[in-house]
Amino acid sequence: MSDITVDILASESATKVSLPASVFGCDVNVPLIHQVVVAQLAAARQGTHSTKTRGEVSGGGAKPWRQKGTGRARQGSRRAPQWAGGGTVHGPQPRSYAQRTPKKMIAAALRSALSERVADNKFFVMESIVTDVPSTRKALETLSSIGEYTSAVVVLHRDEDLAWLSLRNVVNVHAIAVDQINVYDVIANQVIVFTKQALEEFLARFGITELVEEAAPVKAAKKPKTVKAATPLEVEESEAPADQAVSDEAAEATAGEADKEYGEGSYRGANPPEGYDIKGKEGSMHFHTPASAWYKRTIADVWFNSAEAAQKAGFTDVMEGKK
Repeated sequence: MSDITVDILASESATKVSLPASVFGCDVNVPLIHQVVVAQLAAARQGTHSTKTRGEVSGGGAKPWRQKGTGRARQGSRRAPQWAGGGTVHGPQPRSYAQRTPKKMIAAALRSALSERVADNKFFVMESIVTDVPSTRKALETLSSIGEYTSAVVVLHRDEDLAWLSLRNVVNVHAIAVDQINVYDVIANQVIVFTKQALEEFLARFGITELVEEAAPVKAAKKPKTVKAATPLEVEESEAPADQAVSDEAAEATAGEADKEYGEGSYRGANPPEGYDIKGKEGSMHFHTPASAWYKRTIADVWFNSAEAAQKAGFTDVMEGKK
């Protein structure tokens, strides 16, 4: 499973960060996310509500009237539930609403929520929020580079004091420490923004370091354009080798389209050719067509140009039996 590359915004030099697919490319498990969010909200309840029964309400020691002879119903206490000021029957008592949620379940739900944000292009990484001095205006200008959003959660390192001061009064931006990131905050906000320093600390938990890479190697594929522009018009012979080099690179690219493991009609890579729009997941051995409900959220390990090619490679339609 190949890593996911994301641009680092608000950076002087064009850089990219490589996100591990084991954390940011998982299948989205909606029931698991729901269970963890419900448990998190339940654990936030205080549970200090309390009512008094007839034995706890003060008063009521004397019998209201004698047992017989009045014509009225017999009563033994003025603090019985049917009396005004009496006790409460089956009222709420102090309790804990906490649910047992294993740590592995919480971690899996967080990976699933982050993968869903990455698949929907709502995950962003920034070099920093502000520099030099605290400024809410500059912080909002920096966040505007991600586009329009109704709410955002910004994950910060605890040492980024300038960012903490700049975002503390913004209503629709929730700043959170990297060691406190949770599923509810990821789901409750439209976009999630990591600072570079916070992302490095977050991925250090998984033993992953040195993920930030310069974008120069990525842009090396655009060099043939500069070669064409720099070709002298006086020397016509020099144009032929340049064109031949470009055609050789194109031939190598097309030669690598067919994945050897899954045969013809398959392609392994981040940029599939035109017509290769069926996504295959090696972990589940399912393939997703554009009609699949999970198509946009699925990170493809291999691409196919037809459902027949995917079935021939051993993959099954994820929608089979669900239509």
